[in-house]
Amino acid sequence: MTLIAAEGLNVTLGAQPVLHDVNLHLAGGEIVTIVGPNGSGKSTLLRALLGIVPLQGGRVTRAAGLRVGYVPQKLALDPTLPMNVARFLSLPVRHSRADIAATLARVGLEGVETRPLAGLSGGQMQRVLLARALLAAPQAILMDEPTQGLDQPGEAAFYRLLEEVRSDTGAAVLMVSHDLHVVMAASDRVVCLNGHVCCEGSPHVVSNAPEYRALFGEGTRGALALYRHHHDHHCAEPDHA
Repeated sequence: MTLIAAEGLNVTLGAQPVLHDVNLHLAGGEIVTIVGPNGSGKSTLLRALLGIVPLQGGRVTRAAGLRVGYVPQKLALDPTLPMNVARFLSLPVRHSRADIAATLARVGLEGVETRPLAGLSGGQMQRVLLARALLAAPQAILMDEPTQGLDQPGEAAFYRLLEEVRSDTGAAVLMVSHDLHVVMAASDRVVCLNGHVCCEGSPHVVSNAPEYRALFGEGTRGALALYRHHHDHHCAEPDHA
């Protein structure tokens, strides 16, 4: 079942065209990663799917009653703000102590309810943001570079957690990532973006696509090819426009 679909998206920010004729879909229970160089429109695409930025063309459709969780790239917090984890997780919607405790345990942060937000590490904060999204019992979780600033072991641990969440809840995950190595182990499908969709498919298919290698270089091919999937998707023809 398709949860979110984008058809022919065009987005312009200021006078600058950012996305052109982008098609993308997210099905129930799958993990899809959007990769692309800096300035390729990855975060803008996510915001368009969330309805945060206006469209100049195309449309976004969602399954009826779809519950969506959002994990931002990072959260700028005033370090003097006297707010603990439990209070943060009850904004803007209050949740029971039991639900908060259970969700924190699910993301590997058992017993941190009374910890001040300002005292959390980067990895702990990203897990708190994921817990906040999970408290809404989402069917789809959209994430904007959730591991930025984490070291490689931290990235790997976070992606393993995502696989566990998908397995436990059945939620689909659509994430923007700058990682070309660790992230692919957790992806069912990869979308390579550079203003438009250059190529998409399983990690193995994308790793062999000339469009992908033109953006990231031959050296990345081996890392993606390590991950084999049993289903292939279409890779677009090169766009010479």
